Amino acid sequence: MTSKALSPSSQLMDQQGCINLRWARALLAGLWDGGVRCLVLSPGSRSTPVVIAAQRTPGLELIPILDERSAAFFALGAARASGRPVGLLATSGSAPAHWYPAVIEASETGIPLVLLSADRPPTLRGFGANQTIDQTRLFGAFTREAHDPGLPGGDEVALKSAAGLGRRAATVAQGPRPGPAQINLPFEEPLVPGPDCDDSLPAKAIQSDKGWPRIESARSALQPLRLPAGRGLVVVGPGLFATDFPAALADAARRLALPVLADPLSGLRFGPVADAVLTTQDTLLRNRATAQSLRPDWVLRFGGAPISKVFGQWLAGIPTLLVDPAGGWCDPGHDLRVRLVAEPASVCAALSADAVPDPDWPAAWYRAEARVQAMVDAHLTTSPWCEPHLIQALLRRIPIGEALLCANSMPIRQLDTWSGTRSAALALFGNRGASGIDGQLSTLAGLNQAGRPCWALLGDLSAVHDLSGWLLPDRLPRPVVVINNGGGRIFDYLPQCGLPGFERLWRTPVTPDLSALSAAFGFEHRLADDAASLDAALAGDAGPGVLLEVRIDAEISRATHRAFWEAVADAGDLTTPAQAEAG
Repeated sequence: MTSKALSPSSQLMDQQGCINLRWARALLAGLWDGGVRCLVLSPGSRSTPVVIAAQRTPGLELIPILDERSAAFFALGAARASGRPVGLLATSGSAPAHWYPAVIEASETGIPLVLLSADRPPTLRGFGANQTIDQTRLFGAFTREAHDPGLPGGDEVALKSAAGLGRRAATVAQGPRPGPAQINLPFEEPLVPGPDCDDSLPAKAIQSDKGWPRIESARSALQPLRLPAGRGLVVVGPGLFATDFPAALADAARRLALPVLADPLSGLRFGPVADAVLTTQDTLLRNRATAQSLRPDWVLRFGGAPISKVFGQWLAGIPTLLVDPAGGWCDPGHDLRVRLVAEPASVCAALSADAVPDPDWPAAWYRAEARVQAMVDAHLTTSPWCEPHLIQALLRRIPIGEALLCANSMPIRQLDTWSGTRSAALALFGNRGASGIDGQLSTLAGLNQAGRPCWALLGDLSAVHDLSGWLLPDRLPRPVVVINNGGGRIFDYLPQCGLPGFERLWRTPVTPDLSALSAAFGFEHRLADDAASLDAALAGDAGPGVLLEVRIDAEISRATHRAFWEAVADAGDLTTPAQAEAG
């Protein structure tokens, strides 16, 4: 007997049902990984994909309870007794609202619940559709987090994101401030998959946690923290770290033979531990052979996501342990396996490993770093003068103990690439929370309020974006260096380059005369466009109220950067000793 062929529309519907199920299975896999072993559900239609996925999750106990209010209090009791997060599932509309009293109780007493509120598609909200209300952040301040991830996707990235979301919700619900966490789950129909649905999950989407320690809270003293087997890597991103952290990290890295890759905003590139960190990752990882040779088995991360997009993409897929004393969840690649809420210096002191550290592993990183640094020196000796020369000259000029504010977009990325290290202390600041170009001069004035003289490196767009900040020249005791390269030149390196209207709609070159603006607001204007004029401009009185305009030929700069990256990419594996000697 042959089955009747499905119409194209039926095939699409059947595909959607399967996507719903696979996504729900990935979500539950993440919840399981975070410690959920029990799911309390009330009957309903829209929650069907999650129910079917739960039936296919080995070891997950399903407990149906008709009334949502009763179900929520049952889950509360189960979580209190077991010490584990308990899942709670209901259909769309008013159903999850009946959880509210139990959610309040769980919030006030610190009981870990994961609230799975099934929902209609977002396109139906606010249009009078049946059983459809705005369920996002339904429980207000009584949840530790609330997520509304949108409609399920069926590709590997979407499944990995779903698993990461489940893991996160379960982990956040457990502390260090335990309580409810909500995930709102909109599903398109059909809600039941077809008979030919393959609901298996790709291995890259659901990764095993074998070998990872289970430490989550800083409420008790840290015990020796045994790291997983294999080659590990320490990544220190942007962050404000305590003064005892750099030395503790350097000591742990030596003991355990762990390479330390430091973001410019980590505070580690400039100061007493500068020789213990690596800084050229944005460049050397553009070399495919090197990027493959240096790929670790796991990563230990401190601070925020790194500035370098190349580095961030390379980190994708590597199991990660995150240390965050504030209990944040910085995991853009959805690779987090363990979050440790503890002081970074304490974690460094507690680190240990079963295996004998392999000294060849960090040595390979240092060989690659040395070769890239040699290529930097050679390239900048012969290339036209542009931002790399400016950045290195500026870092040499700023006195020990003073500070630098670096604007977003191109300046911070170029500083990341070209800064290198220095043994003299320098505090580097940047507004990387949302990475906007706004408010830079005003932030600079506020930084100076603390008494530490602070310089600035801004782009032309960020300089004119904060005209109110130009009213504060007397609060700017050190030069404000503005790179004038004709607008948003970061787009010259992005896919938007060359689109119709590119110059006017993306690059948006600014027209104000910085000399005239300086005069209007009481700044002393200085101008530089090469090494000699920069030295002359920096040699004068350092302030207050000095605006140093540095004019850069953007096309020459772009060609200089691209030529350097291509030379590195074509250099062969940078880690091999023979090539290192030849270089």
